[in-house]
Formats: sequence, C-alpha cells, structure tokens
Amino acid sequence: MIVLKSERDLRVMREAGRILAAVLARLEETVQPGVTTAALEAEADRMIRAAGATATFRGQAGLVSHAPPYPAATCISVNEQVIHGIPGARVVRNGDVVSIDCGVTYRGLIADSAITVIAGDGSAASRRLVDATRRALDAAIGAAKAGGHLHDISFAVQAVAMSEGFGVVREFCGHGVGRDLHEDPPVPNYGNPGTGPVLRPGMTLAIEPMITAGSPKIKVLKDGWTVVTEDGRPSAHFEHTIAITSGAAEVLTLR
Repeated sequence: MIVLKSERDLRVMREAGRILAAVLARLEETVQPGVTTAALEAEADRMIRAAGATATFRGQAGLVSHAPPYPAATCISVNEQVIHGIPGARVVRNGDVVSIDCGVTYRGLIADSAITVIAGDGSAASRRLVDATRRALDAAIGAAKAGGHLHDISFAVQAVAMSEGFGVVREFCGHGVGRDLHEDPPVPNYGNPGTGPVLRPGMTLAIEPMITAGSPKIKVLKDGWTVVTEDGRPSAHFEHTIAITSGAAEVLTLR
C-alpha cells in the first residue's frame, strides 16, 4: 500500500535526510586512494550515532536465504560492484569508482541516499559514467510531479542512460521509503511515461539509478549481498529521498 506522509512525518524525514546528507558529504571528501572501505564505514557509523540516529541498513535481511543480516551502516561498492558491497579491508585505489549507499533512521522515520565518487584521478570513461548517472537522477527528480505517473520517473532515468549508451540495471530499483526502508511503490529505472500509479503530494520515494558501463546483466556473489556486473565493467549509483509536493519535488537528502 502506498503511504502518504503527514506533515509531522515529513519534518522528521527532513531531519533524517539532513543527517544523512552530512554523512555522505563527509565520506565524499574522505574517498581518496589508500583509504579502506572499513574506515569509510567507521566514519559514517560514528556520525550517525553522534546525531542521535541509527543506521537503517544494519540488520536488514539478505537477498538470498543463506545470507546473514546486513552487518554495516553503509554499502560500499567499488568498480564492478553495483550495490550492497560490504565494507572491510579493501583499499581504495587511484581511479576506483566508489559507490556509497546509506540509510538513517531518526525518530522512527528513514532517509536513504547514495553517491558515487571517483578516487583520485579517474579515467574519462569513468567520469562520463558517473556524470551520466548523476544526470539521470536529476532528470528523474525533475519528472516527479504530482498528477504525473510513477513511470515518468523511470523513463527519465532510462532516457539519460540509453542516450549515453549505458546499461540500466533492471533487477533492482528504487522504492517508497518512510517508516520502512522499502515501502510501495517500487520505482524502476526503466518504463513507459504516462504509466504506473499517479503521483500524489505526501508520497516519499527513494529514486536510485544504477547504471553500468557495459551490459546491464548482474549477479549476486556468494556472500548473498554483493551485486556485481556480469561483464566486470564499472557501475555507478546515485540516490535521493524525495517528497512529492504540489509543486517541484522536495529533495530530503540534498547535500
């Protein structure tokens, strides 16, 4: 069921979004060659706790039955890893494409956001991929208007990605968000404009393009969490939590 948020809920989600935006802004500065993904995770966890919030991702159920609950505050996915990379001892190297996804729960309400950062000196191809994914998110937010349809958002992502010759991951998508991390409706990154549920003020959505440099085909690794491209080529991921209003969508996780 699609949940319309009250003004009180939106106020709390704005605060959750503010906390999360500060975390991701800090991590964006910290992504440099030589840093470990565990160090990035530790800084995010520290900041979330200091703000009086909790890490939403920790304890989430796995993608497959054998996967343990998610162990961290962040998902940090490098290069061919699309989403759900588990932070650890991996050292970020010059030119790596690093995607960081994080969720914050504050007073029972959730904000969800992701960024992709190139460590050090990235290639022109990597910069083009990251820029296109960022633009796909911006286009999707611009299409999120009351009275429009959900798949207007989806088509906006698809149009940007395909215009650049990139792949759009289909098996994973955005989602409603609020009291639960994943609420209805699912928000695919492909679709036909003018279709899907009508967008209404009070809907809160996590829009998250996942774009690949090559084939959009993906697979889940044996840890039951990490999703990678089948062809081993890089991927980028951006995400914002937004609220549908009577005018332009409000970005609750704006940095």
